[in-house]
Amino acid sequence: MKFKSLLLAGSALLTGTAASAGGYQVTLAGQKNNGMGGVGVGLSLDQAAMFYNPGALAMVKDRGIQLGVNATLARNAFVAEGSNQQRELRNSITTPLNFYAGFGPAEGKFRAGIAVYTPFGSKLQYADGWEGRTSLTDIDLKSIFVQPTVSYAISDKLSVGAGLVVLAYGAVNLQRDVPLPDGFGHVELDGKADTKLGFNAGIFFKPSEKLSLGINYRSKIDAVVKDGDVTFTGIPATFSSRFEATKFGATLPLVATTSVGIGIMPTENLTIGFDVNLAQWSKYRTLRFDFDKQVNGSTVSESRREYQDALTFRLGGQYKLTSGLTLRAGGSYDESPVKDGFVTPETPDNDRLSGTLGASYAFGKFGVDLSAQYVSIKKRTQTQQELLNNGTTDRIAGTYKTNIVIPGIGLNYTF
Repeated sequence: MKFKSLLLAGSALLTGTAASAGGYQVTLAGQKNNGMGGVGVGLSLDQAAMFYNPGALAMVKDRGIQLGVNATLARNAFVAEGSNQQRELRNSITTPLNFYAGFGPAEGKFRAGIAVYTPFGSKLQYADGWEGRTSLTDIDLKSIFVQPTVSYAISDKLSVGAGLVVLAYGAVNLQRDVPLPDGFGHVELDGKADTKLGFNAGIFFKPSEKLSLGINYRSKIDAVVKDGDVTFTGIPATFSSRFEATKFGATLPLVATTSVGIGIMPTENLTIGFDVNLAQWSKYRTLRFDFDKQVNGSTVSESRREYQDALTFRLGGQYKLTSGLTLRAGGSYDESPVKDGFVTPETPDNDRLSGTLGASYAFGKFGVDLSAQYVSIKKRTQTQQELLNNGTTDRIAGTYKTNIVIPGIGLNYTF
């Protein structure tokens, strides 16, 4: 047995099957934006600008507080190469959250705020006894990012902003079965990531009442687990000397993203946004795990990833139907960073197409935001020959198909 395959699942560290973007990137950061295909870089809709473009925060007219939650319901099907039996995930739901509070003088040029969001997190539970059980059986991933933000309007047309991004909390639990001559054992990895810092900065330009432009850059943060726990169960005493590790360490790059956006306001009630995002996935080449003691004769495990940079295109709009009711719709096309022959069970990724709907109703200073997304990930097949050619036999050959439904709700208060 090659222990190289033990932590194939570790590429999901603080990640998993992303709900609305390729690789392990998640962009469920604002309820209004979610209903508009995820656009926001070239718009100044509300306090969620802290995530999409901090430079636009100074142009948000109202100060306010908002809280949102989404539920990701994924259906994943897998058919192994040479088989006609379809395996499906056990049911699981994740609930990405977002919170924003924006402050500043009512007539001033300065805005400040705090953002809390969950850009990475997932839960996957494959069917008992599935063909890839020695690569992965379960993942449970959690993360919380905190971003204090400042924004300043240099003029009535130009503003800039930046936020300090803090990986405040991250936890990962990965499990798989261990093949033995007369059966299977089980291994569980459980760890917490160190607190790490990055930044989120942007520029917002509104040359007229009908046009706005934005550019945003979010830096890379390395998610580092230094002292995670390794637990083996069901290993017979005759093999226990080969599985001695109790601790592991690993580093995963949470890659940098550059985004540009355009906002068009043909009328006072209609807003249209278009964004292009470039995720620098090519920084993710190899996943390495270091263990305190030997596991099947080695204290190091490496697995090739060889990701490539990927683009996402987003288009969406909103229409203010009445003084209280606003309707939204949008969509996106997301390139996968995963090359052929490098697909893993924890990220059965491919190019994806999303459609979104949303609505808001405001009554006084209070408001409710609703959103819904449908994400279709293109069917992805990799063959055993591809795995052999790439030296990636630490994963399984077969066909994956994933669809995701994401309802969301938010509450907001302006002052």
